[in-house]
Amino acid sequence: MTETATHSVPSFPQEQEQEQELDLTPNTMPEDAYSIPLEEIDVSDPELIMNDRHWSYFERLRKEAPVHYCRQSEFGPYWSVTKYQDIMHVDTHHGVYSNEPAITIAEPEEDFQMPMFIAMDPPKHGAQRKVVNPVVAPRNLQNLEGLIRRRVENILDSLPIGEEFDWVDRVSIELTTQMLATLFDFPFEERRRLTRWSDVATGSPESGVVESREQRQEELLECLQYFQRLFQERVGLDARKHFDLITMLANNETTKSMPPMEYLGNLVLLIVGGNDTTRNSISGGVLALNRYPEEYDKLRKDPGVIPNMVSEIIRWQTPLAHMRRKALEDTELNGQKISAGDKVIMWYVSGNRDTEVFENPDDFVIDRKNARSHLSFGFGIHRCMGNRLAEMQLRIVWEEIMKRFRMVEVTGDPVRIRSAFVKGYSQLPVVLHRS
Repeated sequence: MTETATHSVPSFPQEQEQEQELDLTPNTMPEDAYSIPLEEIDVSDPELIMNDRHWSYFERLRKEAPVHYCRQSEFGPYWSVTKYQDIMHVDTHHGVYSNEPAITIAEPEEDFQMPMFIAMDPPKHGAQRKVVNPVVAPRNLQNLEGLIRRRVENILDSLPIGEEFDWVDRVSIELTTQMLATLFDFPFEERRRLTRWSDVATGSPESGVVESREQRQEELLECLQYFQRLFQERVGLDARKHFDLITMLANNETTKSMPPMEYLGNLVLLIVGGNDTTRNSISGGVLALNRYPEEYDKLRKDPGVIPNMVSEIIRWQTPLAHMRRKALEDTELNGQKISAGDKVIMWYVSGNRDTEVFENPDDFVIDRKNARSHLSFGFGIHRCMGNRLAEMQLRIVWEEIMKRFRMVEVTGDPVRIRSAFVKGYSQLPVVLHRS
């Protein structure tokens, strides 16, 4: 969960095409990152991540222009911050770099604004975050662990052996959607509606998830209507006894009178954060172990490495490619002068491959000593509030996988999501082997 198909929302906002002045149109970046002038690089092109072609672009920016200005893109002009230490600086200086009005590179839709606490600055950010933070507090995570393990056991035991199936749908989505239903106390039999709303919230017409922006808005308003009913049903309940996110929001002075679109914005944040990030790390871990079979052998010999492997999965996958900030004042970063109002993009997906921090960063190494130093959860006051829950789910998944299967074999190419924000998968064909 983070404060966590083309992906973007209004504060996970809609991707919008803009007229290009350069002789480059959206989604046409060359195969070779070194074949074009540095100033023409646009790492926000969603096709790069969808086709797994982004690595050489970020490598070049880290070497030649770690703070890089892109003058024209379909999201407008922006600065790319690609080195680990520079990203840390931006992430931990919220007085200079604001989270408002959005946390993705795309602009919020003017006619469909959805404020959410991750895209707010203090003091409102902290006040709203505090309301829902108890659901991921250590005591509640301890209470949830047994439930998560039972669900993982049931999911894994239902899978066919020796027969190809889609890991994303049967495991990654199913587990995270069950968890979301629990956190919201959402009707369990309707839990796949949460998956749909997550995909719609982070989707655009180009993704195939929705056919138009109007359809997207209509489905999100259906989400709002559904959750408004749950909200009203829980007004007056004791949040100490009914420990779910909606009861917490409905009975706290800070959030009980939220405008409807702000309520929807926070719902989208919690749904996307609890769905996309964990589900794509679950899938990414399977892909990584197949690409690095020596690491799979290492895991079989020592399952005790799983907690550290979880951190390495999250580093290697980086399920959210970036976070956005806005400069509140004229400032300087790594020799570049950034003006007040400029859009600044922290590319976590690049910082997690910085050779100055991670040795052989492109490799997947399950016992990497500094795996927990990854940037994927962010830092500072906006650090992902659900990071421990995400880690726990991944740990339990791999503990139970290793009890049952010698190998989760990837049998075909993954289908990646078309997005500059969510770095994930819509399909991953696998076959399970017991011996």
